[in-house]
Amino acid sequence: MDSRSPQQLFETGIQSFDLLLGGGIPRRQTLIVAGNPGCGKTILCSQIAFLAAARGLPVVLATVTSEPHDKLVDALSGFSFFRRELLGEKLFLMSAYTSLKKGDKEARDILLHTVRERGAKMLFIDGLRAIRDLWQDEARLREFLYELGIGLSATDCLGLFTTEYPIEKLMTLPEATTVDGIISLWVNRQGGRRQRRLEVVKLRGRPHLLGEHFIQIGAEGMEIIPRLETRVSSGKEFVPLRTRAGFGLPEFDELLGGGLPTQSTTLLAGSMGIGKTLLAAHFAAEGARRGEKTLFISFFEPPSALLARAQRIGLDVQEALASGALSLMHQPPSELEADVLVDRILREVARMGARRLVLDGLTDLELSITDPERRRAFLGALSVHLRMAGVTSLFTKEVPKIAGTELDFSDTPIAILGENLLLLRYVELRGRIHRVMSILKMRDSKYDGDLREFEINDTGIRVLPPMRSAVGLLTGQAQPIGASIGREDR
Repeated sequence: MDSRSPQQLFETGIQSFDLLLGGGIPRRQTLIVAGNPGCGKTILCSQIAFLAAARGLPVVLATVTSEPHDKLVDALSGFSFFRRELLGEKLFLMSAYTSLKKGDKEARDILLHTVRERGAKMLFIDGLRAIRDLWQDEARLREFLYELGIGLSATDCLGLFTTEYPIEKLMTLPEATTVDGIISLWVNRQGGRRQRRLEVVKLRGRPHLLGEHFIQIGAEGMEIIPRLETRVSSGKEFVPLRTRAGFGLPEFDELLGGGLPTQSTTLLAGSMGIGKTLLAAHFAAEGARRGEKTLFISFFEPPSALLARAQRIGLDVQEALASGALSLMHQPPSELEADVLVDRILREVARMGARRLVLDGLTDLELSITDPERRRAFLGALSVHLRMAGVTSLFTKEVPKIAGTELDFSDTPIAILGENLLLLRYVELRGRIHRVMSILKMRDSKYDGDLREFEINDTGIRVLPPMRSAVGLLTGQAQPIGASIGREDR
């Protein structure tokens, strides 16, 4: 508890949860954590209780069934927040079952007496539904919660209660109007996946992050990943820099007016095998060479394969890796939620102080956003986060067709939200396949809009002179203008 804060907040000790709550739980309030069995209610509240006790704040944990405390202790002992030495002194376990059977006054009195005796700053009651089932009297339960809340407030103690009701059912019960805050937990089904979610439905007197947020349970307990869109600050004004982030390819950088605008977001789209990863590798290597810490994220190839490909075109990045100027992160396709994945990326960006980011495989990130309607807002928020962190980012995306007349980016949200759009395509002319590149748009920048053929050899990517001898190049099916395309005639 931070007594210096004018907000008088009880910090839960779970940094991500405190962020969701707007800093913590207001002191002397009572909250219900609701949800069906198995969604993580007891783990969340127990974690808060143990972390508070570890900070020296006395906690009373009351169970409302006749089950022995050993069962609860055994269930919690596998988490890192669990500390057996706290039991008895800073975290006092008690059973309220006997007093609850006697009546609401007896139960309230014994709970408040224990809180005062222990000097507790938190009372955790695990299982309000069991009390409702025991009494079968709504008026009795309402009066019990109301008077318990008054007693806890008078002793400067936070009340945290769990109940096994989904939020829709809870909101029809008197408990919802009696307490100061309601936290809802539930489990979503997405195909074969089960995804836990959390929402702060009600929190009296505190601005908090709205909507549902992703949660995961691991060895350290529960972690909340606030939805990326809710963490975009509108108060900080962005002032674009006039510097450029080059690729280290003189001809290509010249087309870009010196490179990509610093702190901008770029989509590099292209056909399968066209050279997107190699061009992105040039961007990363040049950043590291300039002393700009760079993070390269790959969804397809592990670091060893990326290094081997880079070496084949003369890009030796071993020194940059050893010095920490370049970092490679491999994220194989999995069932990871987008919020978890991007949270890892942003943490790594902050940890290493990255100034360039390459994400090789935007499609995999898009597919991890399980709600298609959310993709545009999510990727837009990611772009803002990176820009505000001072990062120049490059995303690669595969165009489905190797060659053909269709060229449609309408299903790619970041193609609209990204400030720069670069396209690599194969074109076929007179039985021969050529690689061409084009800059389709750049943020507030002059650039060379000429179509250029490029080649990949042992020294890397080389951009060739402008192509003047054919039309329809962007369709992938070029038509010659009196002369052949290629090195012979341009």
